[in-house]
Amino acid sequence: MASSPRPFTGALALGPCDNLTVSENTRRRVVILGSTGSIGRQALDVIRENPDDFEVAGLVAGGKAEQLKQQTEEFGVTRSGLGGRAALDLATLDEADIVLNAVVGAAGLRASVAALDAGKTLALANKESLVAGGEVCLRSARKGGGTIVAVDSEHAALAQCLTGVDLSTISRLVLTASGGPFRTRADLTTVTPADALAHPTWAMGPKITIDSATLMNKGLEIIEAHHLFGLDYHRIDAVCHPQSLVHGMVEFLDSTTILQAAPTDMRVPIQAALTFPSRRPRVGKAIDWAGVGTIEFEAVDHDRFPCMGLARAAGTIGGTHPAALNAANEEAVGAFLNHRISFVDIPVVIEKVLGEHESLDPQDLDAVLDADAWARGRAADYIETMRMKT
Repeated sequence: MASSPRPFTGALALGPCDNLTVSENTRRRVVILGSTGSIGRQALDVIRENPDDFEVAGLVAGGKAEQLKQQTEEFGVTRSGLGGRAALDLATLDEADIVLNAVVGAAGLRASVAALDAGKTLALANKESLVAGGEVCLRSARKGGGTIVAVDSEHAALAQCLTGVDLSTISRLVLTASGGPFRTRADLTTVTPADALAHPTWAMGPKITIDSATLMNKGLEIIEAHHLFGLDYHRIDAVCHPQSLVHGMVEFLDSTTILQAAPTDMRVPIQAALTFPSRRPRVGKAIDWAGVGTIEFEAVDHDRFPCMGLARAAGTIGGTHPAALNAANEEAVGAFLNHRISFVDIPVVIEKVLGEHESLDPQDLDAVLDADAWARGRAADYIETMRMKT
């Protein structure tokens, strides 16, 4: 993809893309998978503020049945459900123009594949779909004519910087990381879940907040960027930017850099994905540039935060190593949140699992899911061993 002279469209448009040319006067019909989670609720905020642009065609939640009921009643939704089976059914709903996948974790992979197989525009907030099953998702998009539009603020930023650009002119992509709550904390051995959940700039769900604290989130995003934009890993980098105003930068061969900035409000990239390729009036407040003051960028401390390096290594090895990485991380994060292991044990578990993993075919969905299951089992074994030693 990087060598193609075709300008980047702002989406991973691998099929006919007819579903991207929705008339300005047509309400887009949206299915939201994970509607009761952080991204799902903010997506409904965007739809609530733009009733002439959107219609909710379906809602799926992993739990919180009462909240799901309230959402279906407010938006007049006739198709809704709980759990993975409902997600698979609504991901292919004939009436849907856009499927927003905001399911947390690798559980969202099957729904992403189903939506792409059905030729849908997939607004992807479930980064694990591309981390664990990037090759599977790309194959489904090519085969089914589906389109991936990034919802993550970083990848949405890169896509906006790249729209209309010949990808062969790119030198590298740079993601930004806030650095999380421990950017300047020297001793991480005494970190508690409450400490790690106190993110300085973003309000997110618990899993992604812990990933931000370990910087695994940035590692996962590097893998995701590799699949979305088709660049080798040595051309994708990350820097710490504690103000979280700049979300992504593109450096070109002539040493020019284009960056995208936006408020720390996930409704901004959500709205951009739902309205792509057009724009709508802003949600929330714009940045007050006169009042921003100093903007900082600094290198990532890989010694204190090894998770990003582990993710890059898994992506570089390829195969199902990224799936194993993601599964081990999910298990380790869950154990940390439940006070079963320490914060600094998270990368230890992941590294041990990756060291044992034998890669399978990354284009085979069953193989990816087998790697996921194996890695979860090995991570659980290591977690139990660590508990017994304490």
